[in-house]
Amino acid sequence: MRLAGIETESIVDGPGIRFAVFFQGCNHQCKGCHNPTTWDMSGGQEVTLKRVLELLDEADLVSGVTLTGGDPLYQIESALELAREVKNRQLHLIIYTGYLYEDLLSMAHMDKQLDALLDLTDVLIDGPFVLQKRDLSLRFRGSSNQRCINVPQSRKTGKIVVEQY
Repeated sequence: MRLAGIETESIVDGPGIRFAVFFQGCNHQCKGCHNPTTWDMSGGQEVTLKRVLELLDEADLVSGVTLTGGDPLYQIESALELAREVKNRQLHLIIYTGYLYEDLLSMAHMDKQLDALLDLTDVLIDGPFVLQKRDLSLRFRGSSNQRCINVPQSRKTGKIVVEQY
C-alpha cells in the first residue's frame, strides 16, 4: 500500500488512542485540506501490510485504528486487507473519506470490495472538507457537513445513524 505515514498513538483521529494510517492519494483535493501532501497518487512510500501490522501489534495502548489520508478508498484493496486484520484483532475501525455515505452505498452494489469494507467499518467520517463550513469546535472532523456515521447501525436500519462525539 502507498502511505503518507502512520501515527501510532493519535488522540485526534477518533475516540481513545488510535493507530492512524494515512493513505497516499486523493482526487477530492478540498480547498483548505490539512493534508494536501497526501493528494499525489505517486507520493508517499510503499509499505507492506506486514510492516503496518507489526507496528500495530507493538502499539499496546490503542483502542482502535483509523484509516485516513488522502482517501483510503482510492486504495480499496489495501484498505480492505488492513481492515480485515484490524477486525481480527477486535479493534474499532474508523474510515475517513471525501465520498458521501449515500454515494458509497450506490458504488458498493457494483464493488464487492467496497461493500466488504463497509461491513467492517464501525464509523465512517464522510464528505469533503468544505472551507466555508470549517468548524474548529467539532471533534474528529473539520467542517460541519462531515458526518460521523455508525455504519453497522446505518446498514441494519437502512437510515443514516450519526454518532455524537
